[in-house]
Amino acid sequence: MPVAVEFATITEMFDRLTAKFADERRPVLMEKVEGRYGAISYSELRRKVELFALGLASVGVKRGDHVSIISENRPEWIVADMGMLYLGAVNVPIYPTLTAKQVEFIFNDSGVKAVVVSNQLQLAKVLKILPKVKSLKKVVLMTPGQGASDDRLLSFPQILKEGELFERHNPEYLSRALDLAMRDDLVTIIYTSGTTGVPKGVMLTNDNFVSNIKSAALVIPFGPDDVLLSYLPLCHSFERMAGYYTAMSCGASIAFAESIESVRENLLEVKPTVVTTVPRLFERFSAGIRRQVDSSPPLRRKLFYWAVNVGRQYAHAKKHGSVTGTLKIQHVLANRLVYGKLHAKMGGRLKYFVSGGAPLAREVGEFFEAVNWAAREALPVIFFIQDNKFAISVPVTQQTAGASIFEATKGFKGLERTNVDGTNFMATYDVMVKAVERARKGEGPTLIVADVVRLLPHSSSDDHGKYRAKDDIEKDKAQDPIPKMKHFLIEQGYLTDTEAIQMQEDIKSKIDAAK
Repeated sequence: MPVAVEFATITEMFDRLTAKFADERRPVLMEKVEGRYGAISYSELRRKVELFALGLASVGVKRGDHVSIISENRPEWIVADMGMLYLGAVNVPIYPTLTAKQVEFIFNDSGVKAVVVSNQLQLAKVLKILPKVKSLKKVVLMTPGQGASDDRLLSFPQILKEGELFERHNPEYLSRALDLAMRDDLVTIIYTSGTTGVPKGVMLTNDNFVSNIKSAALVIPFGPDDVLLSYLPLCHSFERMAGYYTAMSCGASIAFAESIESVRENLLEVKPTVVTTVPRLFERFSAGIRRQVDSSPPLRRKLFYWAVNVGRQYAHAKKHGSVTGTLKIQHVLANRLVYGKLHAKMGGRLKYFVSGGAPLAREVGEFFEAVNWAAREALPVIFFIQDNKFAISVPVTQQTAGASIFEATKGFKGLERTNVDGTNFMATYDVMVKAVERARKGEGPTLIVADVVRLLPHSSSDDHGKYRAKDDIEKDKAQDPIPKMKHFLIEQGYLTDTEAIQMQEDIKSKIDAAK
């Protein structure tokens, strides 16, 4: 369904949404505390975000500064994210599983000024590298009751208290900061894993997220009556976009799982209507069900596979409008004897899963379809597979708004590939922007062709739905990247017309030499 409020930036979404639902009794967030799930209202969350933003301002964080979060999923993640966006600061989220050395690289590469950490384990990493990160000035610790022994360290309650004090002397500060928010403002820098080299910071703007949110909201039917269980890392773009921004923008409630190990228990407690997840969980879940069934008595095994077969027949007949009376009765019986028991193990209210981050195997999706669940697949978010329709060659059944298909070609090893362009794609890699700036000043080496090609605001997916770097496409096809690259660099102010022409000539010669 459409988003609950109209907006052009993430902060405008949050501002209007929390104002619209300020008097609602239903929660915007849910967290398990002392053995039971508690609710956080829209008005409570809004106030915490305001105070956190003002608290950051009080310690010197301003528009354009980079602030990191190293934390598991929890309400404070949302508060910190929205708080820094209220100021116009940039969120640099980091997986809590990264080592101190990896964190050090990202901090120095992005120039992080402040960091919000969840617990003592994450704090220990930061304290270890603190002397080696000159830009880092403040550390905020989420977990209550764990004190700070350094004037650079603040607890979460302390930063909120600082925000209150700052507000008394600067009552208009936050409203002025919000007025400065623009569609092309940088929202986040998400670092790649570094499997193909050093980690690169993917720069995403308000426009990137907002176009994706609005597109996804049209095909993922989130609504005010929905409850989503969040367990995928918020530092990953899929969960942040689908399980956080999109769900919130539609008025759904978000409940945080305690951990990935406790998801099964939390499903029974929260009773969600929607779960965002990755194909690996589907595979483990379906394989686990089959293992359990195969070890059960023969009659139970026979009943289960009969029900799955009925489900497959019913799904196929329903698509073609040919459901017979007999098949309908069989499906009702299978639901009562088999599907209903599976659904009860997931809380009993689950309407559908949203799968993303990797391709969902067709047989796995069809299994969930057969047991009366909709497995909706989103590739964050260019295409959306819905209504249990699965394309074979290219996983596309519906093109989302904001992404235009500009080319479909045979590519590497004959695989079918679809190239797309649109406002939902990243602006560029942070490291590449820095490389261009250094090259202009004569402080660094000339950019190699692959680096320049990566500056293009494009991505692509092959027939398995896996993203491929633009430079890989260039090696596969004789496609000229220069017009878009030139336009992008000039538009961003990194090159003058004369410099761009010279770079164009240099790159053309290198591309020709590489053929």
